[in-house]
Amino acid sequence: MNVWFVASEAAPLVKTGGLADVAGALPKALGSLGIDVTVVLPKYGAIPASYKASSVPHGHFRVSLGWRSVYCGLEELTVDGVRFLLIDNETYFKRDQLYGYGDEAERFVFFSMAVLEAMARCDRLPDVLHCHDWQTGLVPFLLRTRYSYLPQFRSIRTVFTIHNLHYQGVFGRELLQDLLGAGDDMFGQDGLEFYGAGSCMKAGIRYADKLTTVSPSYAAEIQSSEYGERLDGLLRQRAGDLTGIVNGIDTSSYDPAGDPHLAAPYSRSSGGKRLNKRPLQQELGLEPDEEVPVIGIVSRLVAQKGLELIGEALPALMAEDVQLAVLGSGDARYERMLLDGAAAYPGRLAVRLRFDEGLARRIYAGSDLFLMPSLFEPCGLSQLISLRYGTVPIVRETGGLRDTVQSFNEYTGEGNGFSFGPAAAHDLAYTVRRALSFYRDREAWERIVRNGELSDIGWETSAGRYAELYRELLKG
Repeated sequence: MNVWFVASEAAPLVKTGGLADVAGALPKALGSLGIDVTVVLPKYGAIPASYKASSVPHGHFRVSLGWRSVYCGLEELTVDGVRFLLIDNETYFKRDQLYGYGDEAERFVFFSMAVLEAMARCDRLPDVLHCHDWQTGLVPFLLRTRYSYLPQFRSIRTVFTIHNLHYQGVFGRELLQDLLGAGDDMFGQDGLEFYGAGSCMKAGIRYADKLTTVSPSYAAEIQSSEYGERLDGLLRQRAGDLTGIVNGIDTSSYDPAGDPHLAAPYSRSSGGKRLNKRPLQQELGLEPDEEVPVIGIVSRLVAQKGLELIGEALPALMAEDVQLAVLGSGDARYERMLLDGAAAYPGRLAVRLRFDEGLARRIYAGSDLFLMPSLFEPCGLSQLISLRYGTVPIVRETGGLRDTVQSFNEYTGEGNGFSFGPAAAHDLAYTVRRALSFYRDREAWERIVRNGELSDIGWETSAGRYAELYRELLKG
């Protein structure tokens, strides 16, 4: 079986968030099941030169973008046994950042069309096109409309994965019509139209053969008005084609026993985790006390991640004998809130406003607990990484957090973390205090950590579910 992953980012080549982790790790897991996966993504300027140097030119062609004819180069390389195809156009992709520009519509309409033009020029067509998030939502649409005249494309099936419904790629209707060369018939209620504009996310949901999202709970949540981002009606309509498959992590990359970023690599069962705590405290300017529990936070600093709850609960948290280690960047008001907290609690609250992969891993390794009070969370990877590093997660019961973290039950001994339901600061603070009570009970704490070690956080199970989905799709 030949599957093309179409994504706007993929590790290890280029990454801004969890999508890249999925698009990088899942193909390897599928490959172990005998599925031939090719990852197609833009050739960004941010891709390290070492990878670009190993790429091989695979031809070039023109892409019709509205009234324009635009150059597109195609390059190929293999990383960790996975084949990558890079869509090359320096005007669109040789920039400082991956996203956030005024011509996002033009950039990703071009990318979507280029994927199909590249596919037409390859010797072996994919059996399945697996597209990820709004940046690739137009691919299923184009396959079934603009490219439907090609007989060799008619047997290709499509899967569209929603990683975060909140980000939809909504652009002006006239702009999308111009770029796509699409008429009014494509922008009705059954097409791309979205409250007077056009939605790339809706295109993927409407036109893909099968839909997935990144946890069973999120699949249910997005069919409600609360979480559906005004697409819940369409998602309920397509409920029979929607599956929630929880993400995993690359356990070979996230491995505390071999992680080069750590002060002291360790086996989770060896007790060596504590060797990373004091170095982390020293690095961040926290008081060097191994007995004080450290709560880690590695996050984008945006409303979705529960930053309001953290801010409201901060005085209650700091009333406890704890330290907080925070890494991330985002909205200026949350950055200022955290910096003010660090100034108010010197030596007990450390904040670093940046993305730093090495420091993130040292926080996972050196913290005792990890806090994720998200208002919504399609899956979340940080709680899985924390489990991998023997760090006990505290989460709000939503989306993938609900599916992967089970609150500890002191009567049965079951559970790998702590959770709370209402999005309220006092519930967050209460749950942290509950977790701290068990932290002081070493026997109970060791049981919780061991339960986390046994959690299914790799890709093997979920890759098997994707493989089954592909097979069912091709049978039909």
